[in-house]
Amino acid sequence: MAKRKSGLNVHGIILLDKRLGVSSNRALQEVRRLFNANKAGHTGSLDPLATGLLPLCFGEATKVSALMLDDDKRYQVVVQLGVMTDTGDAEGEVIQVKPVPVLSQAEILSCLQQFTGEIDQVPPMYSALKQNGKKLYELAREGVVVDRKARRITIYELVLLKFDDAQAVTPNQLTLDVSCSKGTYIRSLAEDIGHALGCGGTVTQLRRVMAGQFTIQQAKTIEQLTAMSEQELQDTLIRVDEPLEHIPLVSLTSHQATAINYGQSIEFKLSDDLGSINTPALIRMYQDDIFLGLGEMGLDGRIAPKKLFNMTIA
Repeated sequence: MAKRKSGLNVHGIILLDKRLGVSSNRALQEVRRLFNANKAGHTGSLDPLATGLLPLCFGEATKVSALMLDDDKRYQVVVQLGVMTDTGDAEGEVIQVKPVPVLSQAEILSCLQQFTGEIDQVPPMYSALKQNGKKLYELAREGVVVDRKARRITIYELVLLKFDDAQAVTPNQLTLDVSCSKGTYIRSLAEDIGHALGCGGTVTQLRRVMAGQFTIQQAKTIEQLTAMSEQELQDTLIRVDEPLEHIPLVSLTSHQATAINYGQSIEFKLSDDLGSINTPALIRMYQDDIFLGLGEMGLDGRIAPKKLFNMTIA
């Protein structure tokens, strides 16, 4: 007989302000214990060096985590010019130090302009991408370096917040605000900017301030969550369907909802507000304001269930 889970079927999303020095998985497990949740996952890890917004998904919300991985992100990053490490950040071993040329703000802004828009970026060796079934960072730790294929990403905005020149207390540092597409590696971006300036660079501080529709202002620290009562923790949970609000919605009858829950496709007449929807299309399905899940509307106007949700609390 299978062992009964001792935790709770908690459903929803917590926005965590991850602290410095802990892995995303450790941060997730800390919050999971507060909720005594059976099932949990995060939507894109932050390195221990990084802080900031880390959406955590519990229960049925784990079904939307893959969709949230595709969200655009925004970061604030400090780049130390003239220093290169094997990991691309301050946690790695220094592999090269180069003199930093005298740089004007105009030269820096011109350089940043080269990295704005659609660009090709080579992922770092210290990443979770796989090659021949093995994660790149595992190969890197074995001293193996392999060729990586460049990927097309988009840097929507790259703003210079601060430049500490050679006379500053912390010399030769750039502080940047980066708005980017999924798949962007800030460490690679920092290295590439450093190389374009003629001296290399590495990340010393990194903070995620936005992921999709969510911002760091909405996030809670582990200390804040720990101080909450059980009811306050429940009130902090964000609805499972909130990250999906950009997807068109349809309201189903009880008969249609029953068919969908049995995995059957249904006929559906488009209302005026959905008349311009392109098909096939992903849609949100509701019955009496209860979120049922995601479906796909085909060219024939029928809706087929794609990802169903069960919000039963145990």
